[in-house]
Amino acid sequence: MDRITPTLPPIREVIARHGLSASKALGQNFLLDEQLLDRIAAIPGPLQGKPVLEVGPGPGGLTRALLRAGARVTAIEMDPRCLPALAELDEAFPGQLRVIQGDALAIDPATLFEEPYVVVANLPYNVGTALFTGWLSGQEWPPRWASLTLMFQLEVAQRITAAAGDSAYGRLAVLAQWRSAAKLAMKVHRSAFTPPPKVMSAIVHVTPAEMPGGVSARMLERVTEAAFGQRRKMLRQSLKALPGAVDALDALGIDPVRRAETLSVAEFVAIARVLSNG
Repeated sequence: MDRITPTLPPIREVIARHGLSASKALGQNFLLDEQLLDRIAAIPGPLQGKPVLEVGPGPGGLTRALLRAGARVTAIEMDPRCLPALAELDEAFPGQLRVIQGDALAIDPATLFEEPYVVVANLPYNVGTALFTGWLSGQEWPPRWASLTLMFQLEVAQRITAAAGDSAYGRLAVLAQWRSAAKLAMKVHRSAFTPPPKVMSAIVHVTPAEMPGGVSARMLERVTEAAFGQRRKMLRQSLKALPGAVDALDALGIDPVRRAETLSVAEFVAIARVLSNG
């Protein structure tokens, strides 16, 4: 028997009825285009019956698209003003939505799910990068999440997916790509939001890959932090404060006069492997 999708009022009407306005302090920008939201919800693949984590649902635009796709959504929302609008979606899709009021930075998603889950979120701009790096960090791999489908400012999305030598290439690209596949799935024009942000946005889709052996995640973070913290300097200068790093360059045959942006992800992983086992 086919699922009957409830008819919902336009998001703009929901926002008006609940007197909602996007909070700059909370990094909010509301998406109103239902077709666009359905396209975003389709990026991770079929969601029927699957657990999904959404961070910062706001009035529930993306939430309703995920629910229409049949997902079982756990939404973490910090803004109490948005809870009544989300409660209406809970009524429209009984048994599919769980709303948790709180700070996503302080909540471990692993405690919310007993099975692998996917993350789909129009992340608040002010905490997006911190949440993303948190999901990528840690020695345990593969992670509990099966994929991340996340909205960022276009500049951040390009930093995540950049290749060595690109102007956007840096620490974020290495941390995202050393044991994951990250791609820019869709650009989103600023006019799609209310209020329109000053910059373009983009969706990044990330899936975990096999983790290279013998590498400490924390060591890779330290190497990239040092290398890109002084990215205009040669590696022999930027890495000298990290014990053993310059010797590792020599052992690996990496020219110490190169700069951080010229090293591939694999070369950074190799340096971290030497230091992890040193």
